[in-house]
Amino acid sequence: MAQSKIHQPIHPDIAGKLLDEYATFHNTHLAHAVPVHELPWDPAIRNTPAVLGGSVPLKVGAVKDLPLSKCSVRVFTPEGQAPAGGWPVFIFYHGGGWTLGTINAENAFSTNMCTRGGCVVVSVDYRLGPEEPYPAAVEDAVEALRWVYSKGKEAIGIDPTRIAVGGSSSGANLAAVVTHKAALSEPPIPLVFQLLVVPVVDNTASTTDSRYPSWQENANTVALVPEKMLWFRDNYLPNKEDWTKWDNSPIFAPEEAFKKSPPAWIGVAELDILRDEGIAYGEKLKTAGVPVEIQVYKGAPHPIMAMDGEALEVGKRLVSDAGAALAKAFGTA
Repeated sequence: MAQSKIHQPIHPDIAGKLLDEYATFHNTHLAHAVPVHELPWDPAIRNTPAVLGGSVPLKVGAVKDLPLSKCSVRVFTPEGQAPAGGWPVFIFYHGGGWTLGTINAENAFSTNMCTRGGCVVVSVDYRLGPEEPYPAAVEDAVEALRWVYSKGKEAIGIDPTRIAVGGSSSGANLAAVVTHKAALSEPPIPLVFQLLVVPVVDNTASTTDSRYPSWQENANTVALVPEKMLWFRDNYLPNKEDWTKWDNSPIFAPEEAFKKSPPAWIGVAELDILRDEGIAYGEKLKTAGVPVEIQVYKGAPHPIMAMDGEALEVGKRLVSDAGAALAKAFGTA
């Protein structure tokens, strides 16, 4: 019996650095799969999980989908009685390179934040490239924030003075953009916290970029290789002149917006090409006077947040850390 071809081998550059638990999972479940960026594009790809190895969503009090003007949101409400002023609320933007994902994406993380954070979670099913490139996702991200702030108390029982935002990867990019949009709004929309997991914050970054050594250091990583990241970027940002706009690359947002940003928790993976831009973003927030916690997950590549099932302890730890940070920010710990 012929052995199937290995399309995603673990490169010697990182073999000695990669967590054993991840290497085992990768060799068993991922190595023989053709990477998505090497396949002919088909929107049906979104119907399968972008990342394998996730946990099962937790039971929460209620789950309902609601329409916005051009996208929808999924609302997760905790079990039990709401606080007198309404639930705190976490607006979440899923990952997938602005290309992959559906309203079902990363629901396990949403339910974990709902349960661990004692809050309503509003997961945004924003429009995706290449069919709907920039600025569609930004428009949907901002609309979701404005809807929660202006209509959320009546519609979903939340406290509009206790709003946090967050996301994973491209979703963390949107969350970071939203914090600046909120700060610069007239009047400003108050946010209490931002939770950014393996964020994309600079869409001008590349393997020749000395600002972020992780792009070169981790060029032969697993999962999010440079070619895949650039494929995502091209799907979402086909016009290169858009790459430097701060609502694509929030590290370029005005200083005024950084100074008005809410406290942040930023989780990055040691073997991720995006590691150093996430750290740089956190340092820029700190320079602006914002309280920031930066957590680096050693020996881990990019997708561990969504790999919190039985196989990866590091994925479970990241989800637990994120939940604890959110609960602390809301005072629900």
